[in-house]
Amino acid sequence: MTGNGYLQLGLYLVVLLACAWPLGRYMARIYHGDIPVFVRWLRPLERGIYRLAGVSGDDAMPWTRYTLAVLLFNLLGFLAVFALQRLQDVLPLNPDGMAATTADLAFNTAVSFATNTNWQAYGGESTMSYLTQMLGLGVQNFLSAATGMAVLIALARGFVQREAAALGNFWVDLVRSTLYILLPLSIVLSVVLVSQGVVQTFNQHASVQLVEKLEFDQPKLGDDGQPLKDAQGRPVTETMTSAEQRIAVGPAASQIAIKQLGSNGGGFFNINSSHPFENPTPLSNFLELLAILLIPAALCITFGCYDGDRRQGVAILAAMTVIFVAMLALCVGSEQSGNPLFERLGLDTKASELQAGGNMEGKETRFGVVNSALWATATTAASNGSVNAMHDSFTPLGGLVPMWLMQLGEVVFGGVGSGLYGMIIFALVAVFVAGLMIGRTPEYLGKKIEAFEVKMAAVAILVPPLVVLLGTAIAVMADAGRAGTANPGAHGFSEILYALSSAGNNNGSAFGGLSANTPFYNTLLGFAMLFARYWLIVPVLAIAGSLAAKKSIPPGAGTLPTHTPLFVMLLIGTVIVVGALTFLPALALGPIVEHLQMIGAQ
Repeated sequence: MTGNGYLQLGLYLVVLLACAWPLGRYMARIYHGDIPVFVRWLRPLERGIYRLAGVSGDDAMPWTRYTLAVLLFNLLGFLAVFALQRLQDVLPLNPDGMAATTADLAFNTAVSFATNTNWQAYGGESTMSYLTQMLGLGVQNFLSAATGMAVLIALARGFVQREAAALGNFWVDLVRSTLYILLPLSIVLSVVLVSQGVVQTFNQHASVQLVEKLEFDQPKLGDDGQPLKDAQGRPVTETMTSAEQRIAVGPAASQIAIKQLGSNGGGFFNINSSHPFENPTPLSNFLELLAILLIPAALCITFGCYDGDRRQGVAILAAMTVIFVAMLALCVGSEQSGNPLFERLGLDTKASELQAGGNMEGKETRFGVVNSALWATATTAASNGSVNAMHDSFTPLGGLVPMWLMQLGEVVFGGVGSGLYGMIIFALVAVFVAGLMIGRTPEYLGKKIEAFEVKMAAVAILVPPLVVLLGTAIAVMADAGRAGTANPGAHGFSEILYALSSAGNNNGSAFGGLSANTPFYNTLLGFAMLFARYWLIVPVLAIAGSLAAKKSIPPGAGTLPTHTPLFVMLLIGTVIVVGALTFLPALALGPIVEHLQMIGAQ
């Protein structure tokens, strides 16, 4: 790697960690109810929202009511997004006359945005009206992210409270997350992105005349809307001529800001943050990258401040950062090494020179290898899913990094709220293992970790891998599943495994070679997203309720300190071992064997 590459990566990490500290302390004050002066003018609006919704901000909920409120609220969000898609052809703010989406696509997309996954099996600029983008997808970007933050704070209260029957109020946590944190940050980022050239308009798509007519081949579609194939299974194409180009525009900047800050992912445009109207400059690229991990990193500081021991949050942040840097190094190194087959196959000098800067296939030249690999690592370390390069074109080991980061449960920073409460679940397992080794009841943050907490932690850790592996097996065995792959052999398997890893861990990125907008994949991935989100939230809230009801235990001589470098390494080991043991066989069938085929080819 060049000095410039080290400088870019180092600058990103320094700015991220420097911004995380003050933001984390600010969020801790918000959740404590100590609203800072500069946003206190929003208090009347907060109280007005409670009155309008008919809820009391002082109503403390036990964990069962808190969970029910989360599930019902998310169900309403799902129904709203589903209805908007099915009716968008007759609703306003549709200047380009977008048709209603199919039922299977509407189900998949509604689940995706309600669960904070933001998997997109469609091209946004050619499928969704402005109303659907803003009122449906944009609003859910705020609310699904705020849901994750609310669940995290409920878990944090479980450690703080003593012999309490309640976890706080879900509606208060939801409103404060949105009103005081997500909304102000999104407004600031939106304005900055507009200044960089990101579009924000209600005008219909523009048409421009080409300098000369363009002839091109495109797949021919059958009556069912699917590409036709000849007797040999090859795509049937037809030659088309065009004298003009349609340029998609719309209210993009506002959605891009919250999609990055809320670790939502997805995109207004089909090609996401590689689109020049969504990510036009190096500064916009840096700011969007920073936004992806900003709140997840800051929430570690929030957790430590909220529970009265900042060292606990710093320890978790350190564990996340160590894993992130190691995975980033592997991804950048793999992409900069390029494809050795260029030299082994004896291609001419010109072809070899194309690999001089690394593997640039599927990457924007204005971002290059380093920023593309950094984005791929960050977006899958968080449950973000936005992309500025084609992950399907990465080298085998370069593509393994984002896939494995998702398979770890997206706890390396992870989604806003969800990443940290996922990492805390691993911390409970780590102290449980340590307790077994020394023959002592495990403790974490002054609370005994007993059978119920360990069982719930096991459910939270095991359900996402079960969803991923079982879903992958179904897709590989089904004709409809195999038909979606663009490549045979190991890479085709990787495309399927990546899609289920993304859906099963609420990420949303994809190996783009998989044709996922089919009834089979829309349904399979929709259910994968549902199970992965809520079979994690429910056990986490059950753990929070159990911890809140317990007494606090002062640390003793046999208590394992959970803020030391030793515990950081134990936590890292727990995360990696669980991930390695669970997914190594599947990875061996996909990117690992593909890498061996690449370096062993003659």
